[in-house]
Amino acid sequence: MATPTPSARSARAAKPQDLREHILKTASDLFYRRGVRAVGVDLIIQEAGVAKTSLYRHFPQKDDLIAAFLEREDQEFWSLWDEVARAHADDPRAELEAHMRWIGERLARSNYRGCPQINAAAEFAEPDHPARAVSRAHMRALRERLEALARRMKVARPEQLGAQLALLVNGAFVSAGLLAPNEATDVLLASARALCAAAAATR
Repeated sequence: MATPTPSARSARAAKPQDLREHILKTASDLFYRRGVRAVGVDLIIQEAGVAKTSLYRHFPQKDDLIAAFLEREDQEFWSLWDEVARAHADDPRAELEAHMRWIGERLARSNYRGCPQINAAAEFAEPDHPARAVSRAHMRALRERLEALARRMKVARPEQLGAQLALLVNGAFVSAGLLAPNEATDVLLASARALCAAAAATR
């Protein structure tokens, strides 16, 4: 009989909540690196070192695991966003530029594989798939937050500027491969500034 790996031994000894997090982290890493459809439950079980019954106890279907992965990514993204927003609560333009900087840094990471929500939604054609629901909610929240920033800037058409900025950010997520790592932040900042200047000039 093969000797269990340290990962498998620790997984078996984990408390239920810790085990759920261990399975979710393993699945999240695999989903992000390889794509949601390409990763099967058997591979997750193997990499996590858990029994199939343990996985299904916490995630009855693969779709439940996919939704949990996207919700986890969503929470991390908005946690970073809120941290930046708190640091610039009195200056919406400075807040927007700070968001462009940390997003640019994210795009420049060597292991960046695109926005998880956009990637997953693109893999599923079914409009009612859980992945698409989480993705839609994420996109809606992004536009709402950017529109709120535009309103605080007191531009004439905040809805339009919010939509333009949302397109800029989402376009950057799917086009990161077109940018050299050292230019992503500069491109985002220059584009955001141009959009804001145009919005401010509109009466």
